[in-house]
Amino acid sequence: MMNLEQSRFNMVEQQVRTWNVLNQDILDLLYQIKREEFVPAAYRFMAFTDMEIPLEHDAVMLTPKMEARILQELNINKTDKILEVGTGTGYMTALLAKLGAHVYSVEIVPELHAMARINLQAHDITNITLEQGDAARGWPDHGPYDVIVLTASTPVLPEAFQQSLAPGGRLFAIVGEEPVMEAMLITCTTPGNYSSTRLFETCTAPFRNALQREQFHF
Repeated sequence: MMNLEQSRFNMVEQQVRTWNVLNQDILDLLYQIKREEFVPAAYRFMAFTDMEIPLEHDAVMLTPKMEARILQELNINKTDKILEVGTGTGYMTALLAKLGAHVYSVEIVPELHAMARINLQAHDITNITLEQGDAARGWPDHGPYDVIVLTASTPVLPEAFQQSLAPGGRLFAIVGEEPVMEAMLITCTTPGNYSSTRLFETCTAPFRNALQREQFHF
């Protein structure tokens, strides 16, 4: 147990804090929600490492510092209605649920959807709605949203996502193709108007059925 808590401390202090994540509420949350309990059993030894963890069907669990940085950039309020695209194992869902009012989370892979449901029930997190489906190009069903989080990359960001933002709403997305992608924060300034901020370069797995760039043929 001591080694487990030391590993968690090292993750927060050496990976997360050093990537300029200084919001104390988020740092505290990383101690509260036990990340290792959301990692597939075969990869539990990797729970605190600065690496993406492989999941079913080529999906990945983002690195701890990426998860924390996303939360900080979105500046989530207790009243926020949140859309998460890509539930994965439910870890990010749990973090979002602790910060916001309600999370609608959509997962295309049935096995991950089932795993996330079990994980979140085990942690008694109830302000969530888990749905199975393909939201790679939008999920307006419960919108508009105050916060939208895309947990995988997309070569092209569908307009449907920003159109699902409430005024003042924030969208985090990783846009582009290997080897270089950009993490973006898009804010709905007024209805129909948006501002975009490039946060940092990164690279991660794309959504299945993500919107692709148009191919030009000569």
